[in-house]
Amino acid sequence: MRIAVLTSLYPTHVRPREGIFAERRWLLMRARGHEVSVTQPLPWAPLPIGPASWTELSRTSRRELRSGIEVERPRYLHIPRCPRANARRFARVGVRALLARSRPDVVIADYAWPASAAAERLVAAGIPCVVNGRGSDVLQVAGEAGLGSELRAHLLAAGYWCAVSEDLVARMDELAGSRSGVLVPNGVDSELFCIRERAACRAELAIAATDPLVLVVGHLIERKDPLLALAVFAELQKSLPNARIAFVGRGPLEGELEVAARERGLAERVQLVGEADPQRLALWYGAANVLLLTSRREGRPNVVLEALASGLPVVATEAGGTAELLRGVDGSLSASRAPADIAALVLSELRLPRERESLRSHGKAFGWERGLDALEVLLERAIEGAR
Repeated sequence: MRIAVLTSLYPTHVRPREGIFAERRWLLMRARGHEVSVTQPLPWAPLPIGPASWTELSRTSRRELRSGIEVERPRYLHIPRCPRANARRFARVGVRALLARSRPDVVIADYAWPASAAAERLVAAGIPCVVNGRGSDVLQVAGEAGLGSELRAHLLAAGYWCAVSEDLVARMDELAGSRSGVLVPNGVDSELFCIRERAACRAELAIAATDPLVLVVGHLIERKDPLLALAVFAELQKSLPNARIAFVGRGPLEGELEVAARERGLAERVQLVGEADPQRLALWYGAANVLLLTSRREGRPNVVLEALASGLPVVATEAGGTAELLRGVDGSLSASRAPADIAALVLSELRLPRERESLRSHGKAFGWERGLDALEVLLERAIEGAR
């Protein structure tokens, strides 16, 4: 198949770790013999307003070859607080750039908003379109952003959609009023994320050899709720004063998290690591004693898969597709968001460590093959439907 990916989320030379899970899927589809190209329209603003990332976006190349996949990045006008108009401009510019290349067999709008806005244009041009949901692109857009009716219209225009978790598939089906969604889960690289000798990992990371280590991985943003993770750690300190917590990731809450740690008197026990590439992240999984995930909303968190494949126990709040990954791992999921309740689960994991090989076996079961097989079937169905 000639597959064209239209997306707002993909790694760049400026932001090499953003969307690496999406890139991994398309590299694996290319390895299966499919021709894959990526169109990633990037916003520009005519006024000096908006996030500091405008500078990074302006430095991003318009064309790039990443591991054999051609990526084109046309620009579109982005006006803050105008999501509907921005999505239309994203779609118009993206489809124009996409059609300037060789005609694809199928287009996948990979990150439902704003890419799904291109569905009507593509179908009108005789090109089948599949919308893929990954998390906030469905839940936040259809929720607090108040764009559910627009996303519904895009799904119906495409006629085909999929998502990385059962929870997201159900939400997209509900929006569209049709149980037509397909589960296309991400997988885990079980060669990179594997059981490692903890002392060696800690030595390489230059961290304390024996202190219990709680690991938090993800963007420091509101929906990941790192401040709750810090509150959980403060409760844990009452029973384990020698414990430490490390946050791997960056985001707008970084400064607030640092201040909160200082105000709680925990600054010496809290480490803000910043971003880490996959190889470095694998060391953190190997060094830690437990992964803590306190998200308010999730798609299907890759960090849970990576931790389990690394033999690392997980304590998580109930959010989106997280529960799907922890089925069969008793005691890992908290229905409560009370710090003391979550801390009790973390303490249990630290005092009664699980068998690492058993956790790894559970994580390895979530390989890439199942999702890639389902995606191929869905794309072929969309192509046949267009004929």
